[in-house]
Amino acid sequence: MSDNLPDPNARTVAENFDLKLIESCIKGDRASQKVLYDRLAPRMFPVCIRYVGDRTLAEDILQDGFITLFTHLDSYKGEGSFEGWARKIFVTTALMSLRKKDALKMSDELDAARGIKAEVTTQIQSIGYKELMGLITTLPPGFRTVFNMYAIEGYSHKEIGEMLGISETTSRTQLSRARIWLQNKIKERENV
Repeated sequence: MSDNLPDPNARTVAENFDLKLIESCIKGDRASQKVLYDRLAPRMFPVCIRYVGDRTLAEDILQDGFITLFTHLDSYKGEGSFEGWARKIFVTTALMSLRKKDALKMSDELDAARGIKAEVTTQIQSIGYKELMGLITTLPPGFRTVFNMYAIEGYSHKEIGEMLGISETTSRTQLSRARIWLQNKIKERENV
């Protein structure tokens, strides 16, 4: 290894701070828990709301996610991004909430998608981030869940299928219909 190249095993100052903060949280230090909450909540709330589409329910999921996070904080081994590790907890918490409410029933979304036509060009590129995120929250639950998991979180269709108890084909179909639904909603907005 050259003297000019950084050591790939060296931790950054931020990573060391995170590890010390996590260690303090595990020991039950309330001030550290508050700092961690204040750092993560603004980043995890949008994740929650994207999955459930309802602010009040998203707040409940955020709180449940933090309970899970603090309960299992000692299982974080310092490998990989802490925020990525935490994000998985909030995604899983949102999915569990949707399952409890039976919101992932795919048959409802199939009926809602009848008559939707795909456009040759995508209109998604013609709107801003905030507007797109707002539209995503209005997707039917099954569409929204698969779209979030695939397009935003980066899960594969195989992983989505395993996590939701559906086939890869169903995951692909839900994603395709979510995209069509979004394209049509964008087209409707442009025609107003």
